[in-house]
Amino acid sequence: MRSANTNAIYRPDLGIAVMEHIETPTMGLIGLQVMPIYEVNDQSATFPVIPKEVLLKLPDTARSARGHYNRSDWKYEEGLYATKENGWEEPIDDSEAAKLNRRVPGLADTIATKRAMTIILKSQEKRVSDKIFNASNFTAHAVTNEWDDLTNATPIADVLAGKIAFRAASGMDPNALIISWATAQQLPNVAEIKDRIKYTYPGIDIANIGPVELARVLGVPRILVGGAVYDSTGKNIASTLADVWDNEYAALVRIAQDANDVQEPCVGRTFLWTEDSPQNPIVETYRDEGIRSDVYRVRHNTDECLLKSFDKDGNVVSNISAACVYLFSNITTK
Repeated sequence: MRSANTNAIYRPDLGIAVMEHIETPTMGLIGLQVMPIYEVNDQSATFPVIPKEVLLKLPDTARSARGHYNRSDWKYEEGLYATKENGWEEPIDDSEAAKLNRRVPGLADTIATKRAMTIILKSQEKRVSDKIFNASNFTAHAVTNEWDDLTNATPIADVLAGKIAFRAASGMDPNALIISWATAQQLPNVAEIKDRIKYTYPGIDIANIGPVELARVLGVPRILVGGAVYDSTGKNIASTLADVWDNEYAALVRIAQDANDVQEPCVGRTFLWTEDSPQNPIVETYRDEGIRSDVYRVRHNTDECLLKSFDKDGNVVSNISAACVYLFSNITTK
């Protein structure tokens, strides 16, 4: 007899097992690499932000005899995060569960959790991509020749110009280039890149080079390929597939390297309220006897937050994220 317990039960075992599938490269999820998780104890709060004006200051470090050392006297500015809950439930009817579990014991648990987790993580991916590939958040720099113009495109020159501009704006180098799946397929066939690859990787099958080789050719530490897709139409409407990461854009970014240093200049963070969701995401199950089903819930409480500081009236004081993103546009011929 199945349990009639209607209280949600935390199932980290299901979360771990299914996440191993979800995190495979075939899913194309890169959002949490772009905005790494930063765990917090409060649903909303302020956090310290180093003022943009002091990031590159070079103060006087000389000390005279019997004198004091010079020291920092600037004050931290305040960033603000406010997490929101997102969740999805998948019920599995007893008759469905019986059929699935006869085939493979525990299969019903896995299938339901996988469905719900895919929806939650793709939604989170979309929230991140909508903030990065966004000409309202960052100045868009249109390339002269679209990167799918295989004869005339100059992505090597474009990325170099972007790196120079990035360093001039922030004093730092970008540590990643974000591109869509479609752009990753096109770039190896661009004449400028094919010519460079001949000398960088002699004898290699140019048509099948991956992100590692492309990163070396373009002169960036790594390339993140956003490969997730979703149905952009509503319910009961003919499907129209779209890329989560729009192939009209690419971006040089500075991604946080230290998981514990919230003051590190970067494009942003994913704040995770651990009191409500100790992992990103969590899996819970409960019994709904009204529909004779076990319900599998996947949820998290997060804020995918660009790194900025604000004054008491909510006005932006230091837009650190703007100095950590160089947005390319006009990548694809429309």
